[in-house]
Amino acid sequence: MTALRSILVRREAGIAVMIVLFCLAVGTQKPQFLTLDSLRIILLLTPLIMIGAMGQMLVIVARHVDLSIGSMLGFSAMVTGMMFKFYPDIWWPLGFVVAIGIGALLGLLNGVLVTLFRLPAIIVTLGTLNLYRGLTYIVSNAKQIDRQYIPSALKSMSQTSPIFGVPWIIFISFGIALLTYLFVMHTRVGRQIFALGSNPVAAPLRGVDVTRVTLLVFAISGALSGLAGILYASRWGFVNPSNTGSGFEFQVIAAVVIGGVSINGGVGTVLGTMLGVLLLGCVAAALPLLGIPGTTQSAIYGAVILIALLIDRTVRQQGIASLSRVRA
Repeated sequence: MTALRSILVRREAGIAVMIVLFCLAVGTQKPQFLTLDSLRIILLLTPLIMIGAMGQMLVIVARHVDLSIGSMLGFSAMVTGMMFKFYPDIWWPLGFVVAIGIGALLGLLNGVLVTLFRLPAIIVTLGTLNLYRGLTYIVSNAKQIDRQYIPSALKSMSQTSPIFGVPWIIFISFGIALLTYLFVMHTRVGRQIFALGSNPVAAPLRGVDVTRVTLLVFAISGALSGLAGILYASRWGFVNPSNTGSGFEFQVIAAVVIGGVSINGGVGTVLGTMLGVLLLGCVAAALPLLGIPGTTQSAIYGAVILIALLIDRTVRQQGIASLSRVRA
């Protein structure tokens, strides 16, 4: 009974129920939604959000927020795309090093501004959101990197792989999630991130280097945004300065919040975040099938957040109540 109770009261249970109910509801209207082809579409819609959400989860757990991840994705993707354009013979895996390195530096700058000037992260990253987006326009001269400049090997990563034909981009995203889990659960620094978010005042008294941990979470968020940037080029085959990464921050924060990461810091799980990402993937895949315009996607995301929270709360309360009746 104790084990069952611990499962029912976990936020992940509510999100899992929400996913099942949503898929069944869409499936009654469009049966093709409940097929393996539809599952493949959903999985292809989630890798970039999954990678960004892992970094955002760490930032929010540490009691901050990073609104600039979409702009860091766009800038990293643009610089990498320009490298491929002007140096077509370069070894294409170096693009990952460049994109991740640029993202890490941009994220580290966010962390420096937060720690050095002791400004709220939401204000700092709101400013760098526009700064990095402007830099993307400047370095690219507002010109798009077209498909022919993206290496074929990079584009193929989003199309197939030798393992059951599942694209490499999906394996990469789940690999990042696994590494994040191992980091937060089995390293001292990972535990310090939760300690900092739980009580920023007491954390230094427990030996937590607040500045170092804050810089680290922002650098990780930037590095993963950079990784998402080069994978964006792989997934879509182009990089446009105006829309690459635009709105990405909203999708990622929505997934993290749906997944149970507390905006007050100190609470969150990798599994919950993954379920939040999966729910958004289901929503994005269902929109075209239901004939709903993409322009309403933001409104739908907001509604899904509210509904997920309500169902999660209901599942918890009913689970606790049912177990109490059984014990009685």
